[in-house]
Amino acid sequence: MMKKQIYPCLWFDGKAQEAAKFYCTIFKEAKITADNNMVVTFELNGTKFMGLNGGPQFKFNEAVSFVIDCDTQEEIDHYWNKLTADGGQESQCGWLKDKFGVSWQVVPSILPELLSNPAKAQNVMKAYMQMKKFDIAALENA
Repeated sequence: MMKKQIYPCLWFDGKAQEAAKFYCTIFKEAKITADNNMVVTFELNGTKFMGLNGGPQFKFNEAVSFVIDCDTQEEIDHYWNKLTADGGQESQCGWLKDKFGVSWQVVPSILPELLSNPAKAQNVMKAYMQMKKFDIAALENA
């Protein structure tokens, strides 16, 4: 039986190839798998994406975002700094938009564990509500 993979198609205004190349410089395991004038397919850390040069009719918004689980502060800093570069925008609680308007959440993988601790959960939540980019040490000390 053939595997039926589900993957996102991202609608760009003529910048699908540029976006795919940009993302492939950020993620360690990344590659463009097919490319023509209309569509580019690429993989980021094993997840398939399609970029479509669809035109200016539709814009990205926060209703859809891509979550990046990070084990270390170094990973958080890497993804945060690369994805906000060249016109990206920081937001609250680990959210950002890259220069193409795509929303990302750069999240410490330890966050669910910290929030499941009844003694710490309220302080952890209070701490991260004040953050833009997550600070793992500050969350652990909350």
